[in-house]
Amino acid sequence: MRMRTLTTATTLAVLFSSAALAATPAAADSSRILPVKQTADLVVDGAHQQVFISDPANGKIVVTDYAGKVVKQLTANLTGVSGLELSADSGTLYAAVPGLDAIAVFDTATVTETTRYEVKADQPRSVALAGGKLWFGYGGAAAGNIGSVDLASEQHDVTLDLDNGWYSAPILDAAPGSDTLVGAQTGDSSGKVVSYDVTSGTPNRLASASAGENTRDIAVTPNGQDVVVASGYPYNHPVFKTSDLTADGSYPSATYPNAVAVAPDGTVAAGVDGWYNPDIFVYKPGATTSVREYDFPDTDHISGSDELADSTLGWAPDASRLFAVSYNNDGVYSLRVFDAPTKATTTVTVDAPATAARAKQLTVKGKVTSKVALPAGAKLTVTRTDLDSPNGKTLPSVTVKADNSYSFTDTPPAGGKVKYKVAYAGDTDHAAGSGTDTVDVSRAKPALSVDNNGKVYSYGKDVKFTAHLGSTYKNRTVEIWADPFGSDKPNKLVKSGKVNSAGNLSVTLDLKRDTKVTAKFSGDARYQPRSVSSTVGARVSVSTSVSNHYKAKSAWGHTYYFFHKSRNPLITTKMPFFPGRKQKFEFEVYYQGRWYPGDPSYFALGPDGVSRVQITGNHAEDVGWRFRVRSSYINSSSGDTVNSTTHGAWKYFTFTG
Repeated sequence: MRMRTLTTATTLAVLFSSAALAATPAAADSSRILPVKQTADLVVDGAHQQVFISDPANGKIVVTDYAGKVVKQLTANLTGVSGLELSADSGTLYAAVPGLDAIAVFDTATVTETTRYEVKADQPRSVALAGGKLWFGYGGAAAGNIGSVDLASEQHDVTLDLDNGWYSAPILDAAPGSDTLVGAQTGDSSGKVVSYDVTSGTPNRLASASAGENTRDIAVTPNGQDVVVASGYPYNHPVFKTSDLTADGSYPSATYPNAVAVAPDGTVAAGVDGWYNPDIFVYKPGATTSVREYDFPDTDHISGSDELADSTLGWAPDASRLFAVSYNNDGVYSLRVFDAPTKATTTVTVDAPATAARAKQLTVKGKVTSKVALPAGAKLTVTRTDLDSPNGKTLPSVTVKADNSYSFTDTPPAGGKVKYKVAYAGDTDHAAGSGTDTVDVSRAKPALSVDNNGKVYSYGKDVKFTAHLGSTYKNRTVEIWADPFGSDKPNKLVKSGKVNSAGNLSVTLDLKRDTKVTAKFSGDARYQPRSVSSTVGARVSVSTSVSNHYKAKSAWGHTYYFFHKSRNPLITTKMPFFPGRKQKFEFEVYYQGRWYPGDPSYFALGPDGVSRVQITGNHAEDVGWRFRVRSSYINSSSGDTVNSTTHGAWKYFTFTG
C-alpha cells in the first residue's frame, strides 16, 4: 500500500526518464494544495512524470505532474479507493476499490480506465505485484485474507482465500520482479508481518514476526532481501530479512512512524506523524545517520506543524525527487515535492568584520558543515557585491580545510555595504549551499552646502539657491528639495542634476512660505551620502486700506485720513489666506509727543484673505486727537507658523467737528 520502485526490469524506462530530467534544471522544493479529503496511498510514474494519490473519502484518484500541479482527477465509480500499484514498466496502474469489491486498471499514458477486475472479495484494500500475479489484501474485521489475479490468463482468473490468518485486510508489498511477497497487519497492536514465496503461484509462508504496534506502512527493498516497517511503535523504522524476518538493523527516526519508501538505489525515506520533530528522514542504504531531514511548516497556525499523511511517501525512479502528502488541523492536504533529497544539506557560514576601512585588507572566515563529509580539497566560490560591482564580482576560490573551515583576505575598493557570498556548488552527495555576510566599509564625508540659510524674503520673491558639492569619486549628481512650511505642502524635488565645474547646482524658487531647502548627495563608492539644509523665511504681503473718511492729506509728517465725528473709520486688511489665520490689529493714540498703544486684538481672515475692522465709539470726544492703526501677521500668534512675522504699514487718522 505504497509507492513501488523499479529495478533492472525497467532500466530502459528509468534511463529515458532520467535523460529527460537531466535536461531540465532542478526545481526548488515546493508545495501545492490537493483537492482531497483523505489520502490512502501514493505512487510515482517515472515514465510519464506523474503522481497518483488515492482519496477514499471522495472515491477518486488525483493525478499531478512532478511539480504537484493537478492534471486530472479520476472519479468514475471508485468508492473508497485505497491501495495503488504500478506495473514494472509504469504503463499500468492498479487500484483497490473496497467499496465495489473490485480492482480498477488504468492506462498511465492516457490516464484512463481500461478494465476492472470484479474480484468478488470483501473490501480489497491493498495491491502488489509479485511472481507474475497481482496480489491483494482483503476482508473486514476478523476476516482478513489474501487473493490474487492471474494477469497471464486471458480471463484474469481470481483466486481467493489464499491465507486467512489475518485479522483484517493486510497491506502488501514486493520488490519489482520478485517472487517474495510481504504482508503486514494494520489497525491493531500485533505488528504482524509475514513473508511468502509466490514462485508456485500460491503464497507459501516463509516466516512470520512481530514488527511493532499499529503498523502503517511497509516497503520491500529493491533487491527483495529486506522489508522496512513503519509502525506507531517502536520509534524507529526497523528492517527485517524477507527470507526469515529476522532483524536486519533499523533506521532511527522519531515518534509515531507512519510511512516509508525505498528508492531504486536503496535510499530510504522514513516518515513519522509528529508535530515537533522532523517529518521525514532520508538514509543511505544501511546507514544509521540521516543525510537529509524535512520538517513541515505550520500552515494553519493553530496546533503545530503540518503532519505527514500515512503511507504517502514516494520516490521519482531516479531519486531526483521525493514526494509526500501533508495535512494540517484544518484538513487541508498538500503534495510536497522535495528536490535532490538524497543529497546532504550543505550549510555555509560566513563571518566578516562588522566594519572595515576602505582600501584596507580584511579577513573573512567561516565553516562548511554537512552530515556527509565533503570531498578533500572542496572548493568554494566567493563573490563580492558592492557599489562598484552591484551584480557581484567573482573573487579567487577558496579551499575547505580538513576541519571544514576556510578563510580568505580581501581589500574592498569600494565603501558602503559590501556583501561577501561564499558558496559550495554541490556534488553527487551534497546539495548546493551558500552563506553571506555584510561589512560596513568606511567612506569619506563629502563637502556639501546650500546657501541663504536664515535669510528672510518678501512674499513672492524669486530667490536663487545654490548647492555646492566638494570632491567625490564618480557621482556628481545633487538633488535640491524644497519643503514649504505647512502640512498641506509636500516636500518636493525641485531640481536634480550634475554640478558644474565649480561644483555648483542652482535653482530659483518663488518664496511664499517659510521653506526648508535641502541639498542631497546619494554617495558613491568612496564618499558617503550626505544632506544639508538651509531654512529661509518668507513674509506675507499685507495691504491696509482706510475708508469712510472725507479727505486725506499730508500732515504731521504722514498721510492722515480725516473723518467727521459722525463717521466710523473702516480699516480693511488683506493678506494671503491660510486656514485659521488671524491678523494682529494694533491701535495707538498720540499724546504729548508719544504714541500710546491700546490692547492689540486678533481678527480672523475670511477665505478671501480679507479682514474688516470698524472703529466705533463717541467720536465727538475724539475730535482733535491723532490715531494710528496697523495690521500684522505674527508667526504662531496669528494662528499658524508657515510665514515669517510681517508688519503692515501704519495708517493715520483724526476726527474733525
